[in-house]
Amino acid sequence: MSDVARKSRQYSMCMVMETIVHCGPISRASIAKQTGLSKQTISEIAASLEESGWIRQIGRTSGHVGRSAVTYEIVPDAACIATVDLGGTKVRAAIADLSCNILTEVTEPTDSRGGVHVVHQISRLCRFAAKRNNIPFERVKLAVIGVPGVPDAETGCIFMAPNIAGFDQINVAHDLTQELGIDVIFENDVNLAVIGESWIGAGAGIDDLAYIALGTGIGAGLMVSGKLVRGHAGAAGELGFLPFGADPFEPDSLRIGALERVSATNGIRTRYFELSGQSAEVPAIFERAGEGDAQAQQVLDEIACYVARAVATIAVITNPGRIIMGGSIGARHELVDNVRALLPLCLARPVEIVVSDLGAKSALVGGAAIGLNHLHAILFSGGVPGAEISLPPANVVKMVAG
Repeated sequence: MSDVARKSRQYSMCMVMETIVHCGPISRASIAKQTGLSKQTISEIAASLEESGWIRQIGRTSGHVGRSAVTYEIVPDAACIATVDLGGTKVRAAIADLSCNILTEVTEPTDSRGGVHVVHQISRLCRFAAKRNNIPFERVKLAVIGVPGVPDAETGCIFMAPNIAGFDQINVAHDLTQELGIDVIFENDVNLAVIGESWIGAGAGIDDLAYIALGTGIGAGLMVSGKLVRGHAGAAGELGFLPFGADPFEPDSLRIGALERVSATNGIRTRYFELSGQSAEVPAIFERAGEGDAQAQQVLDEIACYVARAVATIAVITNPGRIIMGGSIGARHELVDNVRALLPLCLARPVEIVVSDLGAKSALVGGAAIGLNHLHAILFSGGVPGAEISLPPANVVKMVAG
């Protein structure tokens, strides 16, 4: 087969697969109508895909004049990916299949020992998520890991992740690849979150988008003209290191980030203790503010000012059409309403602020989007540029906290 013929065949296969993924169960006649390919070409491709186990006959059309026709659908679990959201306090794992079903989520507290212990934990949870969905792990072809830091391709380390001990000292990429026995893609967790929201969440249909996650840490995922912004070394959006809040020249600010020191979980707890002399967790501080506790309200007012400054910084640099707030703290309506009220005082041009649609699942959904795009390319594009399959909306109904 000539190179031109091979490329043409690959394009045709991707067109057929994309149509079945989006519209199945679907007949060959309907595929022909949507793709413009000949019925003979579709029959040959369908036979090849069926023989390889990627699609199956699901029944026949009915209610039409003339003979009924065979319909096809994709075999959802013929190949799958694992998607993982690693946080400073929790690690979540789920399995996504070829039909963009994101299946049952399993969740555990992140192993506080960090390093290789977290690597082992991620591997175990990926295998457990597959087993829980009755999927043999050999069908899992790829894992996408969202990490609270910056993956370094040369060393395999994860830098700027102070909440996961030891990740900047070991080759996480090598170790986890060895543990799982499959290819692994690492991405910043907030980058995955903005991709997830862009796919099926609060940012769907918006090309210029920002997602701010505030919880154990603070960070941003940025999209400009529909493309993820990673920066020269992958550190774009590390909001915690903005030079305000705490003194940016103190050693702790170099390790954690000046803004993160005062705006994330530890900073909120510390500030409340300074004002009230009482220890309290962040949810309790929010509750006390709602009950009229003046010190708690002062803490939340201060946090809102810091977040408003961070939002304004993003707004004047990338000019997003929408900024999505997420994370255990960032998605709280008390904070978001306060930030909205402050922005006109420090920002000349208005920017829309909304709360995440996907909540704690945004990074898992984003990981599924990256992983399934990559997997479809490996399986069906044959390395031909431009031969790719667009993803339909994900089905997250089956994802239930484990």
